[in-house]
Amino acid sequence: MPHRVVVLALDGVLPLDLGIPARVFNEACEPDGTRLYSVSTCSLGGRPVRTHEDYRIVVDHDESALDTADTVVIATQEPGDRLLATGELPGELAAALARIGPRTRIVSLCTSAFLLAAAGLLDGGRATTHWALCDALARLFPGVEVDPDVLFVDNGRILTSAGGAAGIDLCLHLVRLDHGAAVASAAARRCVVAPWREGGQAQFIEHPVPQDTDRSTSATRQWALDRLAEPITLEDMARHAHMSVRTFTRRFRGEVGSSPLKWLAQRRLAHARLLLESTDLTVARIATTCGFGDPVALRKHFHTYVGLSPLAYRRAHCAPVS
Repeated sequence: MPHRVVVLALDGVLPLDLGIPARVFNEACEPDGTRLYSVSTCSLGGRPVRTHEDYRIVVDHDESALDTADTVVIATQEPGDRLLATGELPGELAAALARIGPRTRIVSLCTSAFLLAAAGLLDGGRATTHWALCDALARLFPGVEVDPDVLFVDNGRILTSAGGAAGIDLCLHLVRLDHGAAVASAAARRCVVAPWREGGQAQFIEHPVPQDTDRSTSATRQWALDRLAEPITLEDMARHAHMSVRTFTRRFRGEVGSSPLKWLAQRRLAHARLLLESTDLTVARIATTCGFGDPVALRKHFHTYVGLSPLAYRRAHCAPVS
């Protein structure tokens, strides 16, 4: 049976964000074209939903659809003055969220993190939302660790995304978790989006434009990607960009949203994950190919950022041989 995704649409929903889950999940298919997910949209009471624009949307389901969902996605909407002022959910919405089963995966797009926080689902955990509202989320819900720099946060059962297109990143991440990098990459190609975006939402935060913006680090990033197996230092990257280490680091962080070495480690890890999923190379060979040097370093990065050993990751994400 396909994995059942139910999208909850609330008044004030942003139409573009509402369409993201169906657009991404419906492109995740078996080789024969069979869809791996079924996507339904519901509203409170099955009523038409007032959008953020000048029209309403009619849906086919009410909140009872949440009862049997495998994944619930709460689409981006205006948080509302009451929620922003008091941190309290309207009774009807609180009752609807209470219908979600304890094993159901819950995903918030952008401002919906406020709803999950108000329901107590983010207490003691890490979360994100649109960068412009991260301070408000942290202030209203001090028990939540708010990360303003990332595109999404995966806490296992509960996942939160930043604003706008970060919902696409998070949905592709879920496809990657459920079915591997190859299926997620194919879905991304059909959606004509990048299967994995570099950096986080820090690169989109409004800040003064740095001086001398005529020089970019993009060529150096590609240069590094072409040499993942080689030892690359920060000095090597700065030298390739014809910049001082200080200038290069500042420009890199402004363009990508993370430090050069953190970005490089993430790219190496992403390549290692792909090789574990799509090849039978040994862990030692993958560690060398991806520039980690030895299996110990690769295992350390996997435990830190993935929560699994490389071999456990391979067992979880490789399709069984038929």
